[in-house]
Amino acid sequence: MQFFNAEAISVLLPMDTAIATMRTAMVSVSSQTVSMLPRVIAPLAGASGHLGVMIASATSPAIFGVKVVSLLPNNPANGLPLIQGILLLFNSINGMPLAGFDGAAVTATRTAAASGLATQLLSREHARSHGILGTGPQAYMHAIAILAARPELDVSWIWGRDRAKANRLADRLGKDTGREFRVAATAEEACNQDIISTTTSSQTPVLEGRWIRPGTHINLVGSHHPSAREADTLAVSQASVFVDHLPSTLVEAGDILIPVAEGAFDTADIMGEIGSVATGAIPGRLRDDEITLYKSLGVAAQDVFAAWAILEATAKPEGNPARPS
Repeated sequence: MQFFNAEAISVLLPMDTAIATMRTAMVSVSSQTVSMLPRVIAPLAGASGHLGVMIASATSPAIFGVKVVSLLPNNPANGLPLIQGILLLFNSINGMPLAGFDGAAVTATRTAAASGLATQLLSREHARSHGILGTGPQAYMHAIAILAARPELDVSWIWGRDRAKANRLADRLGKDTGREFRVAATAEEACNQDIISTTTSSQTPVLEGRWIRPGTHINLVGSHHPSAREADTLAVSQASVFVDHLPSTLVEAGDILIPVAEGAFDTADIMGEIGSVATGAIPGRLRDDEITLYKSLGVAAQDVFAAWAILEATAKPEGNPARPS
C-alpha cells in the first residue's frame, strides 16, 4: 500500500487543485451525497491531549476513509507538531485499502483550501489585502490559499503574540511566494484588511468586531470546541455567516454558539453551507459593504476527497474505483 508523506502531498496537491477539490467536497456535503459520522474527540489519559477520529464515505468516487490524529498541546514547546496522524483511504466497492497519507499534511492543506474556496465565493473581487492571525502551519497554508483564491492581493499581514515567530513566518512566506508580507504590530492592524483569517489556538477572542471594516470577508478557522472562540460576539452578529457543515456547527462551533447563548445571534441567522453557495442554491455576498464570515470546523469529506485527488495525481493503483465521468 502506498504512503504519501507531507512532501509528496505538497507536490501532488498544489493549492489551486486543492481549492477545486474542496469545491467538489463541499458541494457533496451540502447535496448530502457523502456519509459522515460525527467527529470523535477523546481525551487521553493523564490529560495529555486528545485523539480525534473522522470517517466519511462517498459514492462518486466510490471511496471511504478514516483519519486518526493526535492533538498534544505540549508538542510545539518540544519542537514537535501539535497535530500528528494518519489518513487511510479505501475502495468502497471491494473494501481494498488504497493508500495512507500524512494526516497532518492533508489537514493543513484541505483546511486552508476550504477557506480559499470560501474566499473566492464570498470576498469582494477587488479585495487587495489579507490579515492573518496566527503563526503556525495553518497561518502559512492560509497565506498560500488566499493568494491562490485572490492572486490580485497587494499585501498580506501577519500577527502573532510572539513577534519573532511572526517575523520568521513573514520572511519565509515572502521567499516562498515572491509576494509582500508584513508583520502587524497589533491584532487590530492585521484585522483592518479586506480579508481576515484567524488560525490561532486561542480559547478567547483575538478578533474584535469593532476592528472590522465594511466589506470585509472573514475566515474563522482555529476554534472547534463549543466553549472556545476566536471572534467576539460583535464580529459574528454583524456578519452574514456561512459554515462548512451545519450539523457540526450546531454542536462544535463556539464562535457561533457563544453569541447564541448570549442572545445576540440565532442559529436561524446562519445563511447556509458554503457548498450551497458553490452550487448557486443560496446566494453569497449581496452587497459590497457586507461583512461575510465563513466558520470552518473541517469535515471528513474534505479529507477523503483530498486523498482521492492525491491518488488521481499519480498512476492509478490497481483496484482503484473508476474515475467518475
